[in-house]
Amino acid sequence: MRDLQRRLSAAGFLSEPAGESGEFAGGTERAVCEFQRDRGLRIDGRCDELTWASLVESSWSFGTRPLLITSPHLRGDDIADLQARLARLGFDPGRVDGIFGPQTERAVLAFQADSGLVVDGICGAATAQSIRRVSSQSGSGPGIAVLRERERLHGLRRIGDCRVAVGQFGGLSGVARNLVRGLRAAGAGVLALDEPDPVRQAWVANEFAADVYLGFEPSTDEDNVIHYYRVTAFESVEGRALAQRIAASLVECGAPIRAAQVSGLRLPVLRETRMPAVLCVLGPPRTISDHAVIGASAVCAALAGWLRRDL
Repeated sequence: MRDLQRRLSAAGFLSEPAGESGEFAGGTERAVCEFQRDRGLRIDGRCDELTWASLVESSWSFGTRPLLITSPHLRGDDIADLQARLARLGFDPGRVDGIFGPQTERAVLAFQADSGLVVDGICGAATAQSIRRVSSQSGSGPGIAVLRERERLHGLRRIGDCRVAVGQFGGLSGVARNLVRGLRAAGAGVLALDEPDPVRQAWVANEFAADVYLGFEPSTDEDNVIHYYRVTAFESVEGRALAQRIAASLVECGAPIRAAQVSGLRLPVLRETRMPAVLCVLGPPRTISDHAVIGASAVCAALAGWLRRDL
């Protein structure tokens, strides 16, 4: 517990030092909630595995360690900083997800070649210093990552043009099944996923080379929220646009489904997927299941409008 408190304090979310007992007192719980809110995690005040991993990642700052391809991949805020800087310089590291994968390595290689550095794909002290110096004059926009996301969808105008991964995490299997049927009837290539591990779902969706991921999860508090990927330095613009369309379509479908909010988070299935992705958290599960056909049709219609780029 004292390690948790020390990390929260180092991250600026806990002002008082940890007591000798290291008890999980109210101040610590509030600090966890604030940290979760800042990191785009679900806010429950519990230091679960995801919150702890995010705390560890937040402890890394750019230039304090060499960044390179490893197995498993390195993760951390220093990598997200690197990716954001490279993207603003026009070197495409993919989305800013804080994961040093092959696409980030390629961006480092391209920067090194362009800058006359040793071309080894490792962001060590010399490469970090050069990136820091050049990026100080690059502005603060999202960079090339947003443009690349749009380019990857170029030419997709109909559901029949798409490869769609449809995932569900229990409780809304009826919606997922009906959506899979509707998408296949429209000619889409569809992958149905029911792995309980969101990281595994994301990995399989990536291997499938899906153009979009649509996930479903039952709401525990009966609020409806459509999540897309968003962090401080980056948001999936296309994911947000799709989430907004789904939220509007669910209201218009005529079923007694509560209006859904749209929220950008860094949940694992949104962070790990390489394509625009949304996670539909809907409830009450019984009501959603009773109107599974209508709900699935609403999501299908939203996807069709998103692909057409309807105004």
